[in-house]
Amino acid sequence: MADLFWPGDDRAGDHFTSESFLGAMVDVEADWLGRPLEVPDHLEWLANEAELGGNPVIALVELLREQDPRVHRGLTSQDVVDSALMRMAAAAVASLRHDLRSVVDRLVGLAERHRSTPMVARTLTQHAVPTTFGFRVAAWLTAVLDADDDVARLDFPEQLGGAAGTRAALTELGRPAPGGVPRWHTTRAPITRIGDALAGCTDACARIANDVLVMSRPEIGELAEGSGGGSSTMPHKANPTLSVLVRRAALTTPQLAATLHLAAAQQVDDRADGGWHAEWATLRDLVRRTLVAVSQTDDLVTGLVVRPDRMAATLAAAGADVLAEQRSMAAAAGHPPAPSYLGDAIEHVDAVVVRARESLSKESR
Repeated sequence: MADLFWPGDDRAGDHFTSESFLGAMVDVEADWLGRPLEVPDHLEWLANEAELGGNPVIALVELLREQDPRVHRGLTSQDVVDSALMRMAAAAVASLRHDLRSVVDRLVGLAERHRSTPMVARTLTQHAVPTTFGFRVAAWLTAVLDADDDVARLDFPEQLGGAAGTRAALTELGRPAPGGVPRWHTTRAPITRIGDALAGCTDACARIANDVLVMSRPEIGELAEGSGGGSSTMPHKANPTLSVLVRRAALTTPQLAATLHLAAAQQVDDRADGGWHAEWATLRDLVRRTLVAVSQTDDLVTGLVVRPDRMAATLAAAGADVLAEQRSMAAAAGHPPAPSYLGDAIEHVDAVVVRARESLSKESR
């Protein structure tokens, strides 16, 4: 959906929209009932009614019981909302991992092409020692692989506890609870784990975007976005817009994940008074912003323009200073400086590429 406040939001598609939330809640009720239910065409009315009970399930059940009076027996509102959130999160994470794997594939190609492309390493913004652009890409790739590993470990448990987690209504109805379905009304690790993994994805994407922002400055010019954005007043500009938007996401998602932790820390009694309610929109924003950022990172890496000539020129202009450490190490070891001062950088690039290819191969089986 279009969102003028968050350019690119449409990349997140139908994930965590009000419509998909309603559909997921109806699916939860239908699965519990054991028969299909039609999704009510009363979204605006439900949204307004939700304020009266503090959540949308109460009004939804009223509508669904027009189709079958047995709807919702044994459940509580939190069972439905939590289970719906988990279903939506599982679908969103599947889309997210598709884009993450695409980013990995693109970075593998970059790392292999530039494993030996010389450039100067920078530490604390200053020239340090020689390195290769492939080594820099290997750092990007490692961050994305680590983020994908965290996302892959997520699970999405549905919720079935009844009014206070005791499942007393199920017992009274003589209905056994499905095996393996936990109750986590006031233990919110399933939510916070998702939040942490998503924030990790935007961390990894920002790792790439930040380097592109710095290295595409005109006075450096070692990288450029394939199709830069324009300016409303300066026709000569080609702004690194994708990198800016990816960085934007990474500046906001950690706070969203922190809100989920704060909500988890505020749980009380057997059902929370506000902590639970704070999660829904927070998780929605976190999911959608992460999906957008990873998709934009995929486009960024796909179109990235690498300028080895500028990298070589910068390294040459740094002169003998970038080899000062080598001279002191060689003197300490009692031998002349070696022709190259790259250590095992290229071997490291190769190792990261192997890890990435193994990850891609495992996921394709």
